[in-house]
Amino acid sequence: MTPIFRFDGIYTPVITPYNADGSVNHDALSDVIEHLIAAGVHGIISGGSTGENYAQTVQERVDLARFAHACIKGRVPLVIGTGAMLTDDSIALAQAARDIGADVILLASPPYAVPTDRENALNALAIDRAANLPVMLYNYPGRTGTMMGEEFLDRVGRSRNFCGIKESSGDINRVHLLARDYPHIQLGCGMDDQALEFFAWGAPFWVCGGSNFLPHEHIALYNACVVEGNFAKGRRIMSAMLPLMHVLEQGGKFIQTIKHGVTMTGIDAGIMRAPLKGLNKDDKRALEQVVRVLKTTIATITAEG
Repeated sequence: MTPIFRFDGIYTPVITPYNADGSVNHDALSDVIEHLIAAGVHGIISGGSTGENYAQTVQERVDLARFAHACIKGRVPLVIGTGAMLTDDSIALAQAARDIGADVILLASPPYAVPTDRENALNALAIDRAANLPVMLYNYPGRTGTMMGEEFLDRVGRSRNFCGIKESSGDINRVHLLARDYPHIQLGCGMDDQALEFFAWGAPFWVCGGSNFLPHEHIALYNACVVEGNFAKGRRIMSAMLPLMHVLEQGGKFIQTIKHGVTMTGIDAGIMRAPLKGLNKDDKRALEQVVRVLKTTIATITAEG
């Protein structure tokens, strides 16, 4: 079955820059989006957890998505996140995505409720009906407490809109299952340190928070593995990126690290909304060192052709 939307390349879940008072810094957000498009990312996600959606009202999320759409101007696909605890909130976000003109919605399991596969599928299908847009599923049981199991996948498969999945379980057997038994749902990497394995199993896209500040390097890995099919080169690039992935995941400071990375590019990403706090000096220094080595190493690899 031909998917109704092709996911190819690097999809960046864009951060939300804030001013010191916690209000959105729209100028900085516009700068981040322009930087990503200029670097060559293939799609932008508004309203993901990397954008701190959990700390925003539904209206704020709609306003951010509308602003992102106005900035992008159709140059790359826009994916709008619909993840929320309440089905009604997810439906409101899905309807807004349709009205704004989004290309795709991102659909996660509702956190904390721990629905059964049947309940989760009915929830997803209700959100799908509200938008009637292509859907990128987001399976992240570490955050939601719910695995999108086989019964869920079979049930949502009744709608052609479900045509991609960001798989963030960390279970490599899920990659095998999805690639082998659900080929009509395009497989996307959502676990950064498994990107090489996802690409080896035919994944055509990668949703990666680190591409907010290192888009060229993430694109380099995608190009080596997917475009060129050169996994020897891909292993070298992946090896250079692993220290970054360790820094991003250590101590639960993912968003704080991403935002400092963006600030390092010259765009002020600002604060995090509570309860998160910024990195300390040691964490900043560690990230800066890792990024320096990574950029130099990958530039050398890509220059070799």
